[in-house]
Order: sequence, then structure tokens, then C-alpha cells
Amino acid sequence: MKERSILAGMSLLFLGPSYAQHTENQDAENMNNTAKTAHYTFELSDQVTRKKVTFKNRYGITLTGDLYGPKNYHNQPLPALAISGPFGAVKEQSSGLYANQMAARGFMALAFDPSYTGESGGEPRNVASPDINTEDFSAAVDFLGLQENVNRNRIGIIGICGFGGFALNATAIDKRVKAVATTSMYDMSRVMANGYNDATTLEQRTQLLTQLGEQRWKDAEAGTFQPGPRLNAEKLEGTEPQFVKDYFDYYRTPRGFHDRSLNSTGSWNATNALSFMNMPLLTYIKEIAPRPVLIIAGENAHSRYFSEDAFERASEPKELFIIPDAVHVDLYDKVDVIPFDKLESFFQEQLK
Repeated sequence: MKERSILAGMSLLFLGPSYAQHTENQDAENMNNTAKTAHYTFELSDQVTRKKVTFKNRYGITLTGDLYGPKNYHNQPLPALAISGPFGAVKEQSSGLYANQMAARGFMALAFDPSYTGESGGEPRNVASPDINTEDFSAAVDFLGLQENVNRNRIGIIGICGFGGFALNATAIDKRVKAVATTSMYDMSRVMANGYNDATTLEQRTQLLTQLGEQRWKDAEAGTFQPGPRLNAEKLEGTEPQFVKDYFDYYRTPRGFHDRSLNSTGSWNATNALSFMNMPLLTYIKEIAPRPVLIIAGENAHSRYFSEDAFERASEPKELFIIPDAVHVDLYDKVDVIPFDKLESFFQEQLK
């Protein structure tokens, strides 16, 4: 049980309604997205422009993003990137930082909030979906391909953390995407279905699904959705595993805190794991080929096995790029660790 609670705190796995300890006031605060401040966790490059945009996915949900572009744009159609993640983060955090960096390198880059989170639409709030979040990437490609300053035949995707799995899934089905890269990838369907390091037994999985079914009755009776465990505690006890401390150091400190981010202030709904538990995201990863895949992970990342296993399952052309000494969250915001030169050369070559 202790291991499961730790995993919930990592924002990796929902463990069941019995672990939820949220008040109605906290839930209401999390849902008040429009009242949150608009600060960014990084500085905008003086070589880059940024503007807020909205677009709809094919489920009719309005997504909100920031479109970054190079200031030295000279009216030629540019290659473009759709960027999102980590799972439970917002565009003012890692995805915006990536978009800022890639725009400075000559790309149009769209960082967006996924459905049901951040400034994007969708009700109820604070829920994720293997289908809809995959579609969010394709909707971002729709938007980019309609921009006059974008070459719609030169569009790629970057997925960070849990959105690495969505990025690979979207690329497999959306043949308009010419190349895909992931950093600190998590396969959210795998970890929710099987637990961290696939440690969940069939008995535990059955028990969890039973709990989730009971929670659905409670939600239906209440006419609302019970929140799950808070994703990152307000303070640490000091005995947590290092990766939990790493998450805290990003999401709960000025380094990466944002009050619209579930990972900073809130939680997913208690039944969030249901659709992930029998809809594997990487089923068709081989169908990305012959388009190229770049998978980037930290040498010391607790999540490294997701990247290595995805690499093994993918078909050529593919590359696994391991960053020496790096941990999972180093690839969220450490510009001296994230291999932006590698990302630039990869996309410049593959989005010709």
C-alpha cells in the first residue's frame, strides 16, 4: 500500500477512491482555471514571439495553446512542431519552454494545454483519456497546417513525459506527422494498467477495478466527480524515494510551480485510470515507420525503462538517445541538459 501511495504522489497511477483525501474547497479551487495567474516558469527568448491561440479537436473541445515563432521570420513557410506534456502539466511549464527553445532555432512551435486541463475546455475538469489526448495532438497538427507561415508537409511532434506515449500513438495514426521525438517518456496506459515496473498482480488489478466501479456509483449518486490523491504533497517527510523528491523540486517550488498545473496544486479525478487500463497506447507503434522516431531519456531516470521498451518495439528508423547522469525531471526544464541541439538537427533533417 505504501508503494502505491508513493506512485500516486508521482502523478503516475491512480490507486482507488479509498486514498482520496481532498476537501470540496480544494476541488473547487482546482476547477477555477480561468482565475489562475498567467505566469510562465521560463523567460521568453528575445529571438522569439509568442501569442495565445485556440483551436478545436474533433470532439468539439476547444484547446488553448501558445504559438511560438522566430522573430527573424521572413515570410517563408517554416517547419512546425506540436508540443505537450508532462502529464498533469500546463503550457506555461515544460512544453512552453521546449517551444520557446525550438522557435529560437527556426521552428514554429505550438505548446498546448490538453483537453480538460489548464486553459483548455472540456467537462468535467481534471480528467485524461488515451483517445482524446491522442486526438489533441492531431488537432494541434490541424491548427499548424492552416497557418500561412507553416509548411504543412513539415510538421513534427514532441511529447514530454506522459505525453510521450500520446505523441507516439498520434504519430502512428496520423500520417501527416513526419517525425516524432519524446523526452522522459511515460507510457501512461501501461503504468496505470500494470503499475510501476509492471509490479501489479492480477488480484491487485481486479481489486482496483472493483474500487473504481464502486466509485462510479458514488459519483453517479453525487452528480459530481471525486478527486483522487493529490499529485505532489505540500511538503516532504524526507524519507521519500529520490524521484519523488525530484518531482517535488520541480512542481512544488518556484522552479516549476504553476497554479493551473495539476501536478503543482491538484489531482486527477478518482476514476481517471479507467480508460487507460484496457487501451494500450503503443499497440501500433511499429506503424510510425518509415517516419523517424527519436526517444530521449536520462541515464538515471526512474522512467528510463519506458523509453527503452518503446525503442525496442518501434521499427526503423529510430534512435535512443541517453543523457549521461540525467534524471527524469532534468528533461523538464534544464536547458543545459535537454539536448536541444540534437532535437534541432533531428527535426531539421527529418522535416525537409
